[in-house]
Amino acid sequence: MSSSNLSRSLLRRVAVPVAVVAAAATTALAGAGTAAAHVSVSSSTATQGGYGVVTLLVPNESDAGAATTKVSIEIPRLKGLRTESVPGWRAVIDKDPKTEEVLRVTWTASDGNAGVKVGEFGEFSIAGGPFPSQPTVNLPAVQTYANGEVVNWNQQAGADGTEPEHPTPSVTLPAGEAGDAHSASHTSTANETEDQSASASDNTARWIGGIGLVLGALGVVVGVGALARRGRAAGKSTSGGDDA
Repeated sequence: MSSSNLSRSLLRRVAVPVAVVAAAATTALAGAGTAAAHVSVSSSTATQGGYGVVTLLVPNESDAGAATTKVSIEIPRLKGLRTESVPGWRAVIDKDPKTEEVLRVTWTASDGNAGVKVGEFGEFSIAGGPFPSQPTVNLPAVQTYANGEVVNWNQQAGADGTEPEHPTPSVTLPAGEAGDAHSASHTSTANETEDQSASASDNTARWIGGIGLVLGALGVVVGVGALARRGRAAGKSTSGGDDA
């Protein structure tokens, strides 16, 4: 086989795996952005039938460039609840007038606060309980923008498991002992911060991993190109020796 044919053969063999690697890297990068695109809730302290801190994460997805100025979340009839102080936001707790159980919490941007801008996200935490004695608790939310647009985050996954456009935020609760009323007021927010940092680190690692795959694929292409050039040079040198 001539050097030129050998080079073309090597390039064809490398082209397919390079394309696969590039596609995988693109998927990894896209996944990192999608993971933080919806309103979500998380907790590292709340338990089934117990107390803990739950954090609502609200990114701004406005196509019109409007800021988020109000956020509300439905509460599963907790007997006790406190809201974390968030500068520039006013929290209102709605209760059942008969049972005094908490039904909803609404945060509204105070005067002078532009709200959560496009490309940013807001965090709103509550501490309370006892939470329902079940492994998963849905916490539907409503996001209101400065231009009047309202988004209801209350849709369930499809029968085939497909994610809806505005999924209901839900939190997974581990089994635990109920009745520890003091845990809600004394739980440190350090655990929540660690979870959020871990999530950010995971997204960063996925970005770095995806970039590494792409650079690795490019390195293979460059190496094959260099090999092809050396093959052509060797072919020319051999041809010249035969003519002599």
